Amino acid sequence: MTCWETVQAYAFRSIGYGENLLPRTDFTLCQQFTLIGSGLIWNVYFGVLALAFGFFFAIAVALAKSSRRMLLRKPAEWFVFIFRGSPLFIQFFLAYESLQLLPKVGINVLGFTLETAWTTRAWAGALLVLFLNTSAYAAEIFHGALKSIPKGDLEAAEAYGLTGWQKFRRIQWPTMLRLAWPSYTNEAIFLFHATTLVFFSGFPAFRQMGDALYYAKYFADKTFNPFVPYPIVAVYFIALTLLLTFAFGLVNRRLNRHLPSNQKSRIRLRPQIIR
Repeated sequence: MTCWETVQAYAFRSIGYGENLLPRTDFTLCQQFTLIGSGLIWNVYFGVLALAFGFFFAIAVALAKSSRRMLLRKPAEWFVFIFRGSPLFIQFFLAYESLQLLPKVGINVLGFTLETAWTTRAWAGALLVLFLNTSAYAAEIFHGALKSIPKGDLEAAEAYGLTGWQKFRRIQWPTMLRLAWPSYTNEAIFLFHATTLVFFSGFPAFRQMGDALYYAKYFADKTFNPFVPYPIVAVYFIALTLLLTFAFGLVNRRLNRHLPSNQKSRIRLRPQIIR
C-alpha cells in the first residue's frame, strides 16, 4: 500500500470513514502520521467546541462575579474556585462516575423519555468537562480584565450619558477583550493541550474512534518503540499551537488597531520655507 493509498484509507478513520481494521504488521511512518493525524480530529473537536461555548459562558460568569448582588456573585465565585482548584483529571473521573449513576433507561420528563446513555461517551461527557473547566479559567481572566478597566474611561462614559447596556457594549466590552486577550490566548492553547487527557479519562472511545493519543499508544504497543508515535503527536500539537497563535494574534491586532503603536506612521514631506 502506497502512502497516498494509506491516506485515503485512514485519514478519516477516527470519525468512522475508511478502513475499519488497523494495520497489524510492517508499520510505516506514513501510517503513523496518517492515523495519529486522523485522531487529532477529535482533539480539535473537543478544543473548538469547548472554547466556543466556554467563551460566552465565561463572560457571563465574569459579569456575575463582578455583580453587587450576592445571589449572582457567590455561585460564580464558587464555580470558578472549584474548577480552578481541582485537577482536570479528577474532574473527568468525577463527571464520568456521576453520569454513570443516571438511569440507563433514561429519565421520564412530562411523559417523554430523555436518553442518558450518550452522556457517558467521550464526545459528550468529556466535552462537558472541558467546557466547564475552560469557562472557569477564562471567567477569572475576564473578571480581572473588568477590574482593570481605567475608572476614567467609565466616568467619561457616564459623563457622555452612557449607562447600563450601552456603557458595557461600547466601553467595558471592547476594553475587557483588549486587556484579557493575551491571557485568553494562553488559555486556548492550554485547553487544546488538555484534550489529550480525554484518552486517560474513563470516557470510552466509540468503536475505536479515538483521539491522537489513542493511535499513538497503539503504535507504541505494537512496535515497542514510543520514540516515533509520541513525537509525532508533539509535532501535530506544535503545528496546532502555531495556528492558534496566528489566529488569536490577528484578533489581538484587530482589538488594538486604534492604539498609536499599531498604526503605521506616514512619512510627510514638510518643506521648511521660512526659518
